[in-house]
Amino acid sequence: MTILELREKRNKTWEAAKAFLDTHRSEKGTLSAEDDATYTKMEQDIEDYGREIARLERQAALDAELAKPVGEPIKNTPSGAKPEKTGRASDEYKKQFWNVLKSKNPVHEVVNALQIGTDSEGGYLVPDEFERTLVQGLEDANIIRQLAKVINTDSGERKIPVVASHGSAAWIAEESALTESDDVFGQVTLGAHKLGTLIKVSNELLSDSVFDLESYMASEFARRIGNAEEDAFINGNGTNKPTGIITSASAGVTTAAASAITLDEIIDLYHSLKTPYRKNASFIMNDATIKVIRKMKDENGQYLWQPSVRDGEPDTLLGRPIYASSYMPTIAASNVPIIFGDYSYYWIADRQGRVFKRLNELYAGNDQTGFLATQRVDGKLTLEEAVKKLTMKAS
Repeated sequence: MTILELREKRNKTWEAAKAFLDTHRSEKGTLSAEDDATYTKMEQDIEDYGREIARLERQAALDAELAKPVGEPIKNTPSGAKPEKTGRASDEYKKQFWNVLKSKNPVHEVVNALQIGTDSEGGYLVPDEFERTLVQGLEDANIIRQLAKVINTDSGERKIPVVASHGSAAWIAEESALTESDDVFGQVTLGAHKLGTLIKVSNELLSDSVFDLESYMASEFARRIGNAEEDAFINGNGTNKPTGIITSASAGVTTAAASAITLDEIIDLYHSLKTPYRKNASFIMNDATIKVIRKMKDENGQYLWQPSVRDGEPDTLLGRPIYASSYMPTIAASNVPIIFGDYSYYWIADRQGRVFKRLNELYAGNDQTGFLATQRVDGKLTLEEAVKKLTMKAS
């Protein structure tokens, strides 16, 4: 089944679900147990279609990447030879990097070739091409990386100047003195927090020429590190990890109930964000919260949540994109289940490069080889007013 067919089925199921709600609600506005089970099944179908659409989109992207030509066509007037890449971008570095990861005792020439990428703790910086693959994998596994501003820094802290408060203009009577009103500037400092994961591979598999260690390391690293990053980028407290968006976002709306969200509160959250930030703003919440929002209607009887109708576009809420993250808190007392804002003001600083280190002896008893993968990263919201949060009432 094609992506278009799945989208059509998803939209038809959503229309059927809306019609079912409209015709089966009691006078109290609730569903019977039997009707609730039927509607829940419809919602599950919508979510299943959404996951399959996302899966096919990723598959299409991979097919397109793999279908790219691996060389240039022969021309009657061939251009000059391309300049040879150096450092971690060179073919020699890439070749010897994977040799040292696969070989317990690399030869002297291999070690010499990797001097450019030697890490202070005994590992090696990954090749540039592999680094790009990792970053792409992290973006696929991490909603915040897709929406935030990502910068790279080699060493030291990165200080970002920000406007703490704005000046203003004033009307002046003739010959009256001008009142001074200046912008006040502050700084946000991005450091580097270390994040790592240990991957174990059996020596039989490692020595198997068919085993694609490069692809395995890329997918496992992206999955594990991507999940840990997203949790920190959303909920981190800044202690040995990035400062999360929820920690820094400005107050938007506090609900009247500790375990329920109303339509008016969603609309209030939308309008609590200043207009300049709204044009690039989006909602982030978990699947359980989306399920609650999906049943809400405006004063004209129109549902707030609308399914995507185009490839690569997210569903919308009040006309703005809505993204799901399993690391957003649930609807419970004092929690922050929804954030809304322009996440380009959340800066992620990737420090230096990702590092792999081979551990020969630690798991030798199990005939395994360990690979320690680490990276250093930080993240902070540079402008608090660019993101608003909906906070549940305390119990």
